[in-house]
Amino acid sequence: MKLKSAQAPLIGLTDDIVNEFFCAKVSKSFDPTNPDNSLCNQDDEPTLFTIDLLKTLDWLHHHEYPRPLEKEVCPIPVLLFVPDFSTEHLLFHFDGTSNSVELIKNFINLFGDLIHDSKATIISPNFTPKSKIREEREIIQLISNSTRETSFIKFNFSRIGDFWSYGVKHDCSLLVTTKNYQADLAKVLFHFYKGKVWSSKLSFYLSV
Repeated sequence: MKLKSAQAPLIGLTDDIVNEFFCAKVSKSFDPTNPDNSLCNQDDEPTLFTIDLLKTLDWLHHHEYPRPLEKEVCPIPVLLFVPDFSTEHLLFHFDGTSNSVELIKNFINLFGDLIHDSKATIISPNFTPKSKIREEREIIQLISNSTRETSFIKFNFSRIGDFWSYGVKHDCSLLVTTKNYQADLAKVLFHFYKGKVWSSKLSFYLSV
């Protein structure tokens, strides 16, 4: 399948790995492997790229360096999904910035119909400036209103590996985080994948 979006070349992966979705909100029939079966309306630009994580790992290890997902950040959200994709347990990374607020709001708008029965965990920095406390509370309330169960914890995680380790340990199925970690994630995948995946359950949603 030939990718249609002008943004698609920024992903840097082959067409058989990347799918384009043109949905303002994905339906309950959402299948990350098949846009045609996800009842999306066709718009000018995609609202989501989905990328098969296992195929990406294989692709990375046929190259000398993890160039995809590293050189240039695409403005369109990316879902790196495992075969058993699920929204059962969401792990939200809230870093206290306005960009993080918008990222989470956009995720909930896009996947709202899929997460009503989800468990959600929010990780926030240990210290939140007074000027950001209101935004933090609003995000907690938004996620609580959108999911079945929500917990909120504070950790000073600074690396994608910290979130990955937490997600694997606590059986999370989808990490929602910023594309600021995109290059680090590519390096982690490249250097630590040795013929097997750390977790066959954890997918990643990356956005600006």
